[in-house]
Amino acid sequence: MRGLADRRVVLTGATGGLGTAIARRLVEEGASVALTDVDEAALEDLADALDGDTLVAVLDVADPDGWSRTVTAVRDRWGAAHVLVNNAGIGSLGTVETETRERWDQVVAVDQLGTWLGMQHLGPVIEESGGGSIVNVASILGATGGLANSFSYAAAKGAVRAMTMNAALHWAQRGVRVNAVVPAFIGTAPLLERFGGGERHRAMLDNTPMGRLGHPEEVAAAVAFLASGDAAYTTGSELYVDGGWAAR
Repeated sequence: MRGLADRRVVLTGATGGLGTAIARRLVEEGASVALTDVDEAALEDLADALDGDTLVAVLDVADPDGWSRTVTAVRDRWGAAHVLVNNAGIGSLGTVETETRERWDQVVAVDQLGTWLGMQHLGPVIEESGGGSIVNVASILGATGGLANSFSYAAAKGAVRAMTMNAALHWAQRGVRVNAVVPAFIGTAPLLERFGGGERHRAMLDNTPMGRLGHPEEVAAAVAFLASGDAAYTTGSELYVDGGWAAR
C-alpha cells in the first residue's frame, strides 16, 4: 500500500479480534500505531507481539477526557497523527422488544458516541498534520435487517454510516478523508468461542451468500486500503466486506 509508511495511526479497540488483525496489518505496511483499548495488560501484550513502532494508551472511547489524554500522548510521541481507525465496539443480542435501556445506553456509548468523539478529537489533528484518513468500522447489521436481533447494535452502526458521510462532507476540502468499512459476520476468536457450532453460528453461515464467515485479515486489508494513499480520491464511501450480504 502506498501512503502508510511513516503514517501515525490511532486505533481503537486494538485488543479485540478485528483490532489485533488491523494493528498487525498497519504495522506491516509501515505505520506507527497508537494501540488503544480499556485493558492495559492486553495492550502491552499486543505491543510486544508486533514488530513495529507502537504506543499504548488506555482509552474508554466514550470518555472525552480519555480522548484528550490520547491526543496528548500521540502528540508527545510523534508530533502528528494521520489516520484514525474507529474500531472499538460492543454488541447486544436484544431485539426491538427485548433490548434493555441499560444495554442500549452501553452499546450506543461505545459504538456511536465513541466514534463521534474519535472524529471530533483526531480529525483536527489529522488536518493539522497535513491530512489523512479516518476509517470507521460499521457493520452489515447497520445496513440490513441482519438476523432480526442485535437491535441497539444495528442502530448504533447505522448511525456510524450516517456520521461517516456527514463528516466526509465536512472535511472534503480540508485534507481529511472519512470512509467506512462494513463487515458482515467475521470469524474472530471471541465470536467462535461464543457461538461456534450453535444455532446463531449456523444462521450466520446460512444467510451469507459465500457460505462462510469472513476472516479478520480481510477486514484489516480493507481498512489498510482506505487508510492509505491508494484511496486518495475516496471519501464518504463504504467498503463492504460481507460475503454478499448487501447484495442478497
